[in-house]
Amino acid sequence: MSFVDHLEELRWHIIRSLIAVLVIAVVIFFNIQWVFDNIIAGPINPNFASYKYLCQFSHFLHIGETLCMTPVRVKMISNEFGGQFFSSFSIAFIGGLIGAFPYIFWEFWRFVRPALRPGELKHTKFVIFWVSFFFFLGGAFGYFILGPFTFNFLASFQISGLNLVDTLPTIKDYIDNLTNIILGCGIAFEMPVLAHVLTRVGIITPSFLKRSRKYAIVIILLAAAIITPSPDWISQAIVFFPLYSLFELGIFISGRVYKEEQKKELQEWS
Repeated sequence: MSFVDHLEELRWHIIRSLIAVLVIAVVIFFNIQWVFDNIIAGPINPNFASYKYLCQFSHFLHIGETLCMTPVRVKMISNEFGGQFFSSFSIAFIGGLIGAFPYIFWEFWRFVRPALRPGELKHTKFVIFWVSFFFFLGGAFGYFILGPFTFNFLASFQISGLNLVDTLPTIKDYIDNLTNIILGCGIAFEMPVLAHVLTRVGIITPSFLKRSRKYAIVIILLAAAIITPSPDWISQAIVFFPLYSLFELGIFISGRVYKEEQKKELQEWS
C-alpha cells in the first residue's frame, strides 16, 4: 500500500472508532440524570458501596474503624448558565470513550497488525483482551478505591482551624478530577502490558526494572500517603500494594520475555 492508501485506511479506522464512541455517548446523554446520580456522583454519595464494604473489611480484619471513612456529602455548584448542559456532553463523551475502549484498541490493532512479522504476531495472542482487562481493572480501582479516598480527604480538609472556608467545587472541577483518577489508573494498570512490549523491543530489561525497584517503592509510598486521608499504615497499604504488585508483575513478565528473546538470539547464532 502507498502512503496515501495507509492514510485512507487509518482514516476509516478512526471514523469507525468515533462512531462507536458516539453511539455509547448518545445512550449516556439520554440517560444523563440516572448516570450522574448513580455513577458519576457515586464516590461522593454517602451510600456508595465502597464506604460500606471497606468498613466491613476493616471489621473482618479486626482492626476496628481503621478503613471506615465518614462519607461526605458534597454540594456542587455550576457558575455558568450552560454549565450543567455542557457537563452532560463531557460526561457522555468520556463515558463513550471508556465504554468503547476495547473496540478502539481493536481498530488500532487492525491497523498495526499487517506491519508485524509472523514471528512477532505469535507473541500477541489475546492482546486486545489483556489491554482491555488491565485498563478496566485500573479504572475500577480508581473509581471504587482511589475516588472515595481522594474526594473524602479533599472535601473534609480544612485550611482554617475555625472552619472559615467551605468547599464548594464546581461540577466541571469534580468531573475533571474523577476523569483524571479513572483514566490515570486505567493507564497506570497497563504497566504489565507495557513491560512486555518494551522488553520485546529491547528498550528495557528485567535487571533495569529491578534496579529501579527502590525508586518505585518510594514513589508509590508517596502517592499512597497523599491519596489516603488517614495517616495509619492500613489505609495506605490498600493503595500501595495493588500499585506495587503491578510493578512486580511487570518485572516478572519482563523476565520471561527477556529469556525468550535471549533464547531466540542463541538459536539464530547457532
